[in-house]
Formats: sequence, structure tokens, C-alpha cells
Amino acid sequence: MNILLLGSGGRESAFAWKISQSSQCSQLFIAPGNGGTNAYGKNININPNNFDAVKALVLKENIDLVVVGPEEPLVNGIHDFFINDDQLSKIPVIGPKKEGAILEGSKDFSKQFMARHGIPTPASESFTNETLQQGLTYLENHSLPIVLKADGLAAGKGVVICQTVAEAKDELQLMLGGKFGTAGSLVVIEEYLTG
Repeated sequence: MNILLLGSGGRESAFAWKISQSSQCSQLFIAPGNGGTNAYGKNININPNNFDAVKALVLKENIDLVVVGPEEPLVNGIHDFFINDDQLSKIPVIGPKKEGAILEGSKDFSKQFMARHGIPTPASESFTNETLQQGLTYLENHSLPIVLKADGLAAGKGVVICQTVAEAKDELQLMLGGKFGTAGSLVVIEEYLTG
């Protein structure tokens, strides 16, 4: 079978290495891939978030299976895109639909989901630029250390652990000010847990 692996990070390198070992894999395409993945398949320079380009590649190369590595195309709905397209709907996609991917794509949504379903999670509150003053006040009454998380996807960089209230206040303002782009337009302030 012809397999398309979407992504360009270390995770995709590991996937490409293992998928290429399968006797069921005839050809492996990695989009866009990286310097290491081309040892296991053919890198194709397309953005995984350009669904029309992904579709064209899938049809051109007769792809039988799509494996999605990064969170962003999943949060943007690539699985749903395949399901809703007559030419792609029969091709299996490994990765959750948009509705499931939101658990990774929004920390605030995840916290609300866990609270609704009784799933243990550290106590938290979320703040925006409009509620910045409440966030700063919240930090004054928070135990140390303090965890701040950009709500959206920040390429694995959106979590900061602050050791002082002053540091947390500065960081909250930086995050809401665009430090992580739109991923930080909502910030979750969370209780720090050890272990």
C-alpha cells in the first residue's frame, strides 16, 4: 500500500522509520518531511495544512492510508476534510477528527471537558486580554510555583512554570501580548502538581 505521512518533526522521523519497515508499505511519502525522513521514503514539499495540496498528492500517488503526525492539521480538520470529500472518503486517516483534536488544540476546552466528566485535573482559571486584571489578581492568591499555558497550539513551547508571582505576572502579560501568537490569546493558569 502507498502511505502518506504528514509532518516534519522528530515524531514523523520515528513514524517514517517504523512504517518503512512494514511489508505492507509499498511506497512511503512524507509531506513535508525533514532531512532524516528521506532515508525512509520520499519527501514532498507541501504544507500539511494545505488540504487541497494534500488531496492532489493523495490522488496523484494513489495513497491508500494517511498518517497525521502533527496536531495542527488535525485541529484544523484534515480528517473531517477526507471524510467529507467524495474522492477521499474511503481512504483511512490515522488521527482524530476535529472534534477530538480540540482536546489537544485548546487547553481551556480540555480543562472544561475534564471538569464536566469528573476527570481529575489541576485546578485552573483562564484569562484573556479583556480579563487581564482579574488574571493578575488571581496570580497574587495562587500557590507557587505557577503554571501558565497558552490555550492553543504553540509548537510545544506554550507552557511556562513560574517560581514567583512577579515572574508569573510578567509572563501572563507577555503571553497575552502575543509571545505565542494567537495560541496565547487565552491563557490557562494552572495549579502546579509534582510527580
